[in-house]
Amino acid sequence: MQAARCPTDELSLSNCAVVSEKDLQSGQHVSVKTTPNHKFVFTVKTHHTVAPGSIAFSLPQRKWAGLSIGQEVEVANYNFDKSMQCIGAMTIEIDFLQKKSTDSAPYDSDRMAAEFIQQFNNQSFSVTQQLVFSFCDKLFGLMVKDIEAMDASILRGEPASGKKQKIDIGLFVGNSQVIFEKANSSSLTLVGKAKTKEARQTIINPEWNFEKMGIGGLDKEFSDIFRRAFASRVFPPDIVEQMGCKHVKGIMLFGPPGCGKTLMARQIGKMLNAREPKVVNGPEILNKYVGESEANIRKLFADAEDEQKRLGANSGLHIIIFDELDAICKQRGTGASSTGVHDTVVNQLLSKIDGVEQLNNILVIGMTNRPDLIDDALMRPGRFEVKMEISLPDEKGRVQILTIHTNKMRGYKLLAPDVDIKELAADTKNYSGAELEGLVRAAQSTAMNRHIKATATVEVDMEKAEKLQVTRSDFMGSLNNDIKPAFGTNQEDYSNYIMNGIIKWGDPVTHVLDDGELLVQQTKNSDRTPLVAVLLEGPPHSGKTALAAQIAEDSEFPFIKICSPEKMIGHSEISKCQAIKKVFDDAYKSQLSCVVVDDIERLLDYVPIGPRFSNLVLQALLVLLKKAPPKGRKLLIIGTTSRKDVLQEMEMLDAFSTTIHVPNISTGEQLVDALELLGSFTDKERASISHQLKGKRVWIGIKKLLVLIEMSLQMAADYRVTKFLSLLRDEGADRSFYE
Repeated sequence: MQAARCPTDELSLSNCAVVSEKDLQSGQHVSVKTTPNHKFVFTVKTHHTVAPGSIAFSLPQRKWAGLSIGQEVEVANYNFDKSMQCIGAMTIEIDFLQKKSTDSAPYDSDRMAAEFIQQFNNQSFSVTQQLVFSFCDKLFGLMVKDIEAMDASILRGEPASGKKQKIDIGLFVGNSQVIFEKANSSSLTLVGKAKTKEARQTIINPEWNFEKMGIGGLDKEFSDIFRRAFASRVFPPDIVEQMGCKHVKGIMLFGPPGCGKTLMARQIGKMLNAREPKVVNGPEILNKYVGESEANIRKLFADAEDEQKRLGANSGLHIIIFDELDAICKQRGTGASSTGVHDTVVNQLLSKIDGVEQLNNILVIGMTNRPDLIDDALMRPGRFEVKMEISLPDEKGRVQILTIHTNKMRGYKLLAPDVDIKELAADTKNYSGAELEGLVRAAQSTAMNRHIKATATVEVDMEKAEKLQVTRSDFMGSLNNDIKPAFGTNQEDYSNYIMNGIIKWGDPVTHVLDDGELLVQQTKNSDRTPLVAVLLEGPPHSGKTALAAQIAEDSEFPFIKICSPEKMIGHSEISKCQAIKKVFDDAYKSQLSCVVVDDIERLLDYVPIGPRFSNLVLQALLVLLKKAPPKGRKLLIIGTTSRKDVLQEMEMLDAFSTTIHVPNISTGEQLVDALELLGSFTDKERASISHQLKGKRVWIGIKKLLVLIEMSLQMAADYRVTKFLSLLRDEGADRSFYE
């Protein structure tokens, strides 16, 4: 037969070869041999305009079979073996037939499949076959990618065997399945279930794990980020579409410095099978020229925009990481700059992440240790939706971090057997990840220093260096001397207050310490009272600060800070408020914290003449004393004052959970007991003092008593008792304390 052009456009869309009624009947299948080695199978239709001896093909059919008009072809009947050649599933690549007719409207692949079955039922199809398909008044070019034979068990009415067999030619029947797959670089948008079920490349890199990436102590945080930000990207897109689910576009990581925010963001890029993330430091965005800062933001998103326009839902994931986000995204309207550059940068970033033209192929990760400075509009869902605090690691986390940083040494047997990682983790409360790394470095340098001979020249003892090992003592030395946690206990702060120890001169002192221990246990164990505030009040020099420092030290809380007036000399009211607030903010970052607010009336700048005090500091303290710590954190506040009456007038006593009175030494017996504990006088001298004070009332603070004793001890031995009693009498006479 002779190849001819298809007579009508309608027949061109039928996917059938067209013949004369005199040659063949409609619905027959024929094989068309174009060359000795090339044979193609078509289903035929008849039409009166086709001359006998001719067989007409549409343009896509002629392209596929390599036919030219007038070419002689060999045509023969073709019979399908229905037990083996019925199509079970057919994958078809689809695109707009003409590029000028493209649009962004979504096309329902399920409706497409139903229409396809209706139009092409009982026709033959071959792999690589090309055809034109009309749907919703649009023409689509199709190409058969893959054909799977129907399970023979189903044809026999038996349960499916589960065997799948690929075939090159098959007969399309009413219960065949059609799977549409968008062509590469096509802008067509498909929705529905009848989309390709091809094996998707997982978004998660299979070789990824925590320890290789050097992330320790952040398992919970990472699993939370994964649940919120990546779960929707791991699921097949058709299920996500059916749920109407949008991907999370932004993650905000915040927390104290050195806890692993930048490290985590850097590793997220390695964890994902995505492009290399774009890492931007906040200040790099800013430019002195008008409009350049906004242009820098647009450049970051340009690749993602371009790819989304070209590939749509097939676009890969673009990760953009902003370090020090607070540098460019401060609250709008707060900047003193006349140019308002910060405001326009925030506006540009807002519109790019979730503006009118949405990008669905981006993940923006922002990091800051000042989340309070970030503009509120950035923090709403749809922008930086996942907010994750990367806090100080707990003991389990510290074990992981120390293990990561000592792995290499352990591998080369440079870590001594006496180094116990669990012991180090227990001793490093409130250490951040960076501080733990610093501790390992300090221990390494201490170990290396042992093998350096510092003579006229600095030399390394090579014989000993080969036997180098980092020992437990290296770690303990670095722990005590080199690396101190920023959010930990600063022993120098409170050791000065208790350098003479606590002198338990009587029951009142024991009662104060016992009550303090109860409050410490309440803070640790009670879930109902995460904030416990106690006020130690009493006359001057009675040892309130020393007792507060002792209670704090005995608590063994990982964070202990003393907020003292001596550190705020010369501060303005505002800077004093900020300094006090910083102490409390730091305390909130630890699981268990103790803050000693010493000498409250001095902090308030109180003087009885006037009377005058700082209302600004008072209001700040009132707020902070009542403010509960964040969920999961516990805080013990110990205040000290010598003017309970003044705090009563200021209505500050109500801010404390309880008040404990710290009295002075009030009897001669108590004073003698104090002298015995101090051991400053001989037994004979103490007996003489006891005889003089027997049955008498005294009123002196332990702090003042220590001063009087030290003055007396400077005298010759024969005059020490006389001098002491004289000083005691003078102290009492001036203040009417001595009877």
